[in-house]
Amino acid sequence: MSVITSLTDKDRIFTNLYGYQPWTLQAARGRGDWDNTKALLDLGQDKIIDVMKASGLRGRGGAGFPTGTKWSFMPKTPSPERPSFLVINADESEPGSCKDREIIRHDPHKLIEGALVAGFAMRARAAYIYIRGEYIREAETLFAAVQEAYDAGLVGKNACGSGYDFDVFVHRGAGAYICGEETAMIESLEGKKGQPRLKPPFPAGAGLYGCPTTVNNVESIAVAPTILRRGAEWFSSFGAENNRGTKLFQISGHVEKPCVVEEAMSIPFRELIEKHCGGIRGGWDNLLAVIPGGSSVPLVPAKDIMDAPMDFDGLKAVGSGLGTAAIIVMDKSTDVVRAISRISYFYKHESCGQCTPCREGTGWMWRVMERLRTGDAEIGEIDMLQQVTKQVEGHSICALGDAAAWPIQGLIRHFRPELERRITERKGGGLAPMQEAAE
Repeated sequence: MSVITSLTDKDRIFTNLYGYQPWTLQAARGRGDWDNTKALLDLGQDKIIDVMKASGLRGRGGAGFPTGTKWSFMPKTPSPERPSFLVINADESEPGSCKDREIIRHDPHKLIEGALVAGFAMRARAAYIYIRGEYIREAETLFAAVQEAYDAGLVGKNACGSGYDFDVFVHRGAGAYICGEETAMIESLEGKKGQPRLKPPFPAGAGLYGCPTTVNNVESIAVAPTILRRGAEWFSSFGAENNRGTKLFQISGHVEKPCVVEEAMSIPFRELIEKHCGGIRGGWDNLLAVIPGGSSVPLVPAKDIMDAPMDFDGLKAVGSGLGTAAIIVMDKSTDVVRAISRISYFYKHESCGQCTPCREGTGWMWRVMERLRTGDAEIGEIDMLQQVTKQVEGHSICALGDAAAWPIQGLIRHFRPELERRITERKGGGLAPMQEAAE
């Protein structure tokens, strides 16, 4: 199969991404949402899951786990005492990531219809949409859109006339990054402190209120009805093998026109930036590095990222990851050490403190990063910092420890000479206090 890596307007799923039309139910129906949704449900649970598997859709929240496979883990015959639930992760607290908010404020009915279709496929009793606390206007829109869906009989009792009862609840978080982790989100939904749970048991066996639960990202759920309407073959025609479909890319930093845009998976980085962002600020020779998937993935230097395909495998090959496809572009005016130090502070601040390696390690790594930023360190501390990142990585209950370690590992891997230069210049009196303050 030939790889299609450029999207035309007729193939876009999110046709109101920029809010040129109203978000309301009437406008959403005009765009094709809620179009005979009963026919989608009439396909049957197993058929819906088979189509999602065939489409090649992988989770759009960062981990990239095959969505249809994840849905298939849910019990085929949930009991009345332990109903199944769908939890939709709209917490979106990854620095650089801002795609889910565009779906929620401009196309919320895609998400609600997707929740019904996904919930039905997994035999779920209800969907809980956990939305980030800072998304105030987005939450207001989502509450109103859910009410519209109830008033029109699209969700609730006998949803869409299908004979299936399905409720949708919107729950506002309080701004904790850790609640984006699926089990911490479940804890928060239950009214407890947002801290990740040990696994197993996995949520599909014992999740929300001890019942079988699937946690999915907003984008993963919102694309489901369109995939079912247009077919798995259509969706899988975009992108490379094992990286199928369309994807929302969020591009910020030193480009001429930052944007959120829907494109085909596997589009080369250079083409994505030229086509939608007007190129790099100051030209391609001015590009220093790119964080391709949100702040938790390692940065990639300019020479490696230029022609890399923007998908799971292509970015893994250059030592990073697609994550949420939150692309942070840094030109040569960037103090890259300061940038990574600031990211280290974020993870130190957002650690829930449950695991010793993460609780102690994130603060320690940030303090060393600050000394490396000013050059007030020893050369040997670079290797020591690298060793500590390896002791944090993979040794915590959730992936926050990894997220704190990877940006630092990427910096040391690609910009070690810059770290050494600062230390050498500081020792030789090259970095004056005023210059340091200005940085």
